[in-house]
Amino acid sequence: MKIICIGRNYAEHAAELHEQLNDSGKLPEEPMFFMKPDTALLRNNDPFYIPSFSQEVHYECELVVRINRVGKAISERFAHRYYDEVGLGIDFTARDLQRRAIAEGLPWESCKAFDRSAAISPAFVPLAELGGDVQRLHFTLDVNGQ
Repeated sequence: MKIICIGRNYAEHAAELHEQLNDSGKLPEEPMFFMKPDTALLRNNDPFYIPSFSQEVHYECELVVRINRVGKAISERFAHRYYDEVGLGIDFTARDLQRRAIAEGLPWESCKAFDRSAAISPAFVPLAELGGDVQRLHFTLDVNGQ
């Protein structure tokens, strides 16, 4: 399984992390892509353990799009043909390592791709159930009732 992630595509989160936006105050024109290996999957409802190499692990609830066919250099107008289900995931990040990687211009693998850093819902919702409109999907993440 290949887990392709998109970063720096959400303005409020980018500002929260004090990441550098372009001069107009908008997001960069191109989002940043990174990958998580198969070993990053948190499987079978296994527990998540904070890794010993980080002092600051954050988590984010993410929309997961299941790609259902192989493609390459797909035109935007045909992109909708390559997915038909969505689910939820939790992306764990060693934020202290990420800040250092950003400051040094290094890749994010050390802070994003560690073992069990990606929890993905076991069930996906067919887009047909949402009337084909992902915008109708609303979700929240509660931790300890909050």
